[in-house]
Amino acid sequence: MVQQWVPDELWDLVDPLVPPRRRQGRGTPPLDARAVFATIVYVLTTGCAWRHLPPGFGVSRATVHRRFTAWTAAGLWRRLHIAALDQLGAQGLIDWSRATADAAYVRAKRGLLTGPSPVDRGKPGSKIHALSERGGLPLSVGVSAANTHDSRWLESLVQAIPAVKSRRGPRRRRPEKLHADKGYDYPHLRRMLRQRGIRPRIARRGIESPDRLGRHRWVIERTFAWFTGYRRLTIRYERDPSLYCAFVTLAAAVTCHKRYLKLAT
Repeated sequence: MVQQWVPDELWDLVDPLVPPRRRQGRGTPPLDARAVFATIVYVLTTGCAWRHLPPGFGVSRATVHRRFTAWTAAGLWRRLHIAALDQLGAQGLIDWSRATADAAYVRAKRGLLTGPSPVDRGKPGSKIHALSERGGLPLSVGVSAANTHDSRWLESLVQAIPAVKSRRGPRRRRPEKLHADKGYDYPHLRRMLRQRGIRPRIARRGIESPDRLGRHRWVIERTFAWFTGYRRLTIRYERDPSLYCAFVTLAAAVTCHKRYLKLAT
């Protein structure tokens, strides 16, 4: 099962990034980091509860959950996402000519960073924020309460774009322009983008027709469709928002790696 959920190509990317193991007690078998990572990917993909993990991975539920929390605190998922983007960037497979930003609502059972949803009869929920390049590959992601306005997260998403390898020249972290819907139509956001050398392509309230918004925003919708394929993201069960954000970031990293394998072959 480990090989099925974490092929060699993915593990070659993950293995150098895994934090070093602590020395274990005498007679304690060494921890199989690949099996732990495969179990986390299994939970992300299938939506399986921790207590229902199958025995085929050879690691206990408590061990996996403890290691997932420790790796989250160590920033493994962010580094993995950057490594997956570097794979794509080194082959010239990231299109920086256009970026798109948006947010998607998910129902939340409990925990911090939840709020009444304006689109689901006030039920508690969270939002996944994402910024993708022209092909839909996620460049940066984040999590907020459902009642947080989308515009409040745009600057954070732009700042979170990592410096990615290029086929030629220095690393790059700035798209040429950024598309967004009317929810981001604020002068300070346009000014922020221009200061960073990014041309804003934000729909203007009361001026531009909503019929034209789908010409470019379908890209970010595909990004969220990819995220929906990871069943753990469809409903937030984690009390700690950092753990849910860890799942979102891992989903972004795995999505980029899968896209690399598809485009590079």
